[in-house]
Amino acid sequence: MTPPLPRSEFAITQRYVYLNNAAAGVLPLCSTVAIEAFVRRHADAGVLGTYPYDAALPEYREKIGRFIGAAGTEIALVPNTSWAANIVALGVDWEPGDEVLLCDNEFPANAVPWIALRDRGVAVRQLATEPERLTPDALRRELSPKTRLVTVSWVSYADGYRHDLAALAEVVHRSDALLCVDAMQGLGALPLDVRAAGVDALYAGAAKWMLGLHGVGLLYVRRQFGERLRLTMPGWRSLQDMWDFHNYDQPFSSDAMRFEGGTPNLIGALSLVSSIGLFERSGPEAIAEHILGLTDRLCDGLRRLGAEVSSVRGDGTSSGIVTFRLPGRDSIAVGRALEKKGIIATYRRGGIRISPHGYNTHEEIDTALEALDQQIRTPIRA
Repeated sequence: MTPPLPRSEFAITQRYVYLNNAAAGVLPLCSTVAIEAFVRRHADAGVLGTYPYDAALPEYREKIGRFIGAAGTEIALVPNTSWAANIVALGVDWEPGDEVLLCDNEFPANAVPWIALRDRGVAVRQLATEPERLTPDALRRELSPKTRLVTVSWVSYADGYRHDLAALAEVVHRSDALLCVDAMQGLGALPLDVRAAGVDALYAGAAKWMLGLHGVGLLYVRRQFGERLRLTMPGWRSLQDMWDFHNYDQPFSSDAMRFEGGTPNLIGALSLVSSIGLFERSGPEAIAEHILGLTDRLCDGLRRLGAEVSSVRGDGTSSGIVTFRLPGRDSIAVGRALEKKGIIATYRRGGIRISPHGYNTHEEIDTALEALDQQIRTPIRA
């Protein structure tokens, strides 16, 4: 089966079986070319070279917005996921007794900014994900009259569990609360329409499944929510007319770009929209179908090997992440053995995490399974 993302776009495929997009994605050739052109123009012409990219930022926001079903005016370019989470967390008009709910297995980028609100008198409650994940029924039991906001990762970084955002949003909104989503481990691998999902704010960095540079990401804020969100880190680009430099008392922009504050990462934004262009040419639905097919193939093979698959798989819960252990084997040692064979995955004490993208092939999954089989067959040294 031909991958939907052309392998010719990914130089890494010539050297590695790269199955580690949940850790860091890789730049496609189209982005590399665009980035090199930016650097050359910056070097050759200074502001004459960079200004056209600055002037293109409204177009970039529109492109990002279309990719997730939002308006460009609801998009801000941000340095990273934590930065975006802080924009929202610090901007809500909290009152004494307000409560935030989040899962106890969130990556710190979507936990620390919210937990820090305890210093402001907000009650932040972590929900146990063992033995039950955050389903609509589980959330319904946990909500209280004090719950003001629920935050969750669309796809859990550790085992790839995919939450049903639309169903969670329905429960949250019935309680007049807000739903904020970390989409870092889903966006780029799976299609998303933020309006259909009903989320109030969503954020993701570009450096994983979005196949962009580090140090740039996106923040979506639903317009009605954004209008109520306090601007806590304003800058010159937050103003209604940012080119009217000495008019300090002018109102802030009504668009989400006001949350950017200062000059955004132009080259990072370029990498993000370049990847989106590639995704659109390849088809987001086709990419998702391919990724889920690869992870299904991987899970089938792992079960034949007797591996313990910790990822919850099924319609609506599967994602591009599969985490597993080989019984009786040290996961770090197994991961290092894979790496020596050029098979790149994440390995930690609790298991090995494999995360293929739309350029990976069935043959690469089979290569990884063969290498794991060899590890099982290799006697453990006393």
